[in-house]
Amino acid sequence: MSSLSEGARIEPGGAPDTWVIIPLYNEATVIGDVISGLRAEFENIVCIDDGSRDGSGAVAAAAGSQIVRHPINLGQGAALQTGFEYALERGAEFVVTFDADGQHRVVDAVDMLSRARAENLAIVFGSRFLDDRTKPGILKKIVLKTAVWVTNLTTHTRLTDAHNGLRVIRADALRRVKLRQDRMAHGTEIVVQLGKTGLPYAEQPVEVIYTDYSKAKGQSLLNSVNILIDLFIR
Repeated sequence: MSSLSEGARIEPGGAPDTWVIIPLYNEATVIGDVISGLRAEFENIVCIDDGSRDGSGAVAAAAGSQIVRHPINLGQGAALQTGFEYALERGAEFVVTFDADGQHRVVDAVDMLSRARAENLAIVFGSRFLDDRTKPGILKKIVLKTAVWVTNLTTHTRLTDAHNGLRVIRADALRRVKLRQDRMAHGTEIVVQLGKTGLPYAEQPVEVIYTDYSKAKGQSLLNSVNILIDLFIR
């Protein structure tokens, strides 16, 4: 079950047919800046506050995001699915999935959306491995490359970065997504479901910024290991 509260009314950016969806869990120290950066370019932003205990939802609302709340932590996959349904109910033509921790760049999201429109693409996947801007560290890179190999074996896609949270998805593709993997395996599940649509897709080079904040939370390598664990037990 989820509940909705309205975000602050702040003059928005553009892209009125697009919703930015942000799974949110205990990111109160950074989410305000993330929302502020997005608001310059995107009119519609919704954070799925997935049982946060640190007031993240209130910070995001004050920065201008709409908020849907899960009363308990259900996991990133469940948060994304809630966000997809929310956006489609409001007539979204595109959604952008965006992480809450400040690792994604707004300019990359804008470029991916522009490419989807210009090339009539249903899905644009962000990839940190199409250029050398992102510095994930050797262990994380090995784990992520292994996840890509496993994902490509089991999907109808050929990607270089299967678990990048920055994506653009058109409504006709999104309607065919129903995530049931609540935890990290949702990253493979969404690729599987999008690949089965047969709709046109592309990868776009993006930069993922590994900040001191994200490294201090232990996300840089631990999340990647969790991805592999979920891949092999799902």
